[in-house]
Amino acid sequence: MGSMNQPAPSNGAPAVLTRGIQVHPVTCAIGAELRQVSLAEASRDAGLAAEIRALLVKHKVLFFRQQELTRAEHVAFARYFGELEDHPVVGSDPEHPGLVRIYKNPDTPVDRYENSWHTDATWREKPPFGCVLRCVECPPVGGDTMWANMALAFEKLPAHIRQQIAGLRARHSIEATFGAAMPIEKRLALKAQFPDAEHPVVRTHPDTGEKILFVNGFTTHFTNFHTPANVRYGQDYQPGAAMLLAYLVSQAQIPEYQLRWRWQPGDVAMWDNRSTQHYAVMDYPPCHRKMERAGIVGEAVF
Repeated sequence: MGSMNQPAPSNGAPAVLTRGIQVHPVTCAIGAELRQVSLAEASRDAGLAAEIRALLVKHKVLFFRQQELTRAEHVAFARYFGELEDHPVVGSDPEHPGLVRIYKNPDTPVDRYENSWHTDATWREKPPFGCVLRCVECPPVGGDTMWANMALAFEKLPAHIRQQIAGLRARHSIEATFGAAMPIEKRLALKAQFPDAEHPVVRTHPDTGEKILFVNGFTTHFTNFHTPANVRYGQDYQPGAAMLLAYLVSQAQIPEYQLRWRWQPGDVAMWDNRSTQHYAVMDYPPCHRKMERAGIVGEAVF
């Protein structure tokens, strides 16, 4: 058997790891399907969870088919990677705090923040480490989820853009997104609970040292763009900053950085929220789609 860090062969054949896990890359840019592994067993095996964590950091998104996983096992597995967090708008399963039920049916309003490119909860001072998402029920066709490799997105930026954004910082807001449709009193209360967070536009991955392009659908504006180097006259500020931010946010839309996963009941996806964005394709009404997600508390962004 190879070591835990054995790379996948360049011809796309699976790598076999110490626990017998087979690793099948999903695309050239991002993602791997892990076979011959039970997450129910991993929920009781710290060594197996550690091996999965190493693969997560490497591939950024992992997929597991046909998992027989209880809610308790789902939560126990996710907790190997950190404490779990509730979502202030969506809420959690009452018997399993930190397990968010994302249930859609023909009467459910469209969630405007699933079907847009985003990194989860960057409006927090400490955005999530990652998430473990289980498919309970899905349409026979449609309802796919897409992920993008934001380390690759940064690497492929033109050199002058990488230089320009190296020291920039930006605000991320729950008020301007989830709070936008709320009555003003409720919206302001949400902002008081979660003030806009400020993060670097380019973060450093704490495990790999990779540079990550760290702006997304929750990002509202740069906080330190208005300098003599960027602004000749006042009118330079808004179009210059807004156009640059829009360009950066759009990088997740490039197909060469992406994968697209077609769900089956029992599938589980786990992603590194620090280095990816994702998009839930909202093309399946009037079908049902039921997903359960455990979000894992992260660290401050540097």
